[in-house]
Amino acid sequence: MTIPHFDYSSKGDPLVFLHANGYPPECYRPLLERLAGGYRVSAMLQRPLWPESDPQDLQDWRPLSEDLLQYLQERDRSPGYCVGHSMGGIALLRAALIQPERFHAIALLDPVLFPPLTIWIWKAVHALGFGYRFHPLVAAARNRRRQFDDLERLFQGYRRKPVFKYMDDDALRAYVHGIACPRGDGGYKLCYPVEWETRIYTTGLLRDMELWRGLPELSVPMLIIRGAHSNTFRASTARMVSKRQPRARLVALKLATHLVPLERPIEVHTLIHSFFKENA
Repeated sequence: MTIPHFDYSSKGDPLVFLHANGYPPECYRPLLERLAGGYRVSAMLQRPLWPESDPQDLQDWRPLSEDLLQYLQERDRSPGYCVGHSMGGIALLRAALIQPERFHAIALLDPVLFPPLTIWIWKAVHALGFGYRFHPLVAAARNRRRQFDDLERLFQGYRRKPVFKYMDDDALRAYVHGIACPRGDGGYKLCYPVEWETRIYTTGLLRDMELWRGLPELSVPMLIIRGAHSNTFRASTARMVSKRQPRARLVALKLATHLVPLERPIEVHTLIHSFFKENA
């Protein structure tokens, strides 16, 4: 199949964006619109958003990187620039290690990269068959509301949630409209299948030791932007990355979490644009 995508602009150097688990590309509208001012931006849809895709086909995250490389070949967009958030950042990093010649430069936004000890622990949990039981985000995903009648009411409810405290109203509205797909009766439903979201959670990390082994050999210029309050890509992990790949540029943004591209789209855009221009 041809990998689906959204185009946000038609002029400039090609830039491919990879979304996070549970966050369709439309959630990033404030950032993507800014990037589209200087780049030919396309947002690739990852497997959970493909029609009739089966979560059980995914055993680990390596196919997500292979999908990106296939997409670049289909679009004839290499070498070029690429940005990935969370899961998308890991898919991008692995792809850059596999085929570095396809990229001018890459930007990872709070990637889901954990220290080796955490990886080994999770591999053991997964091998014992306890992944769905012990992953801290699986229960929340399964209990998430999936049907909505009024997006304004949904926005007002989310506005009160602490997890969105660093997002302004424009960013939060983009998120609400990004996660909701119209139903036939005038209501809305989650665009991102919960079955896929939980599958992504439980199959992550399983092959990530190859990322740590490959980092010292990475030849592609890399920018990593993390939220200063992130509980995913922590400061300690950033220091480990710097030791293994001292050429990488790492930046922490204040008043930001794992959702840094939604919380700080202006600053994230400025950092990405500046870094890519330096590595044109």
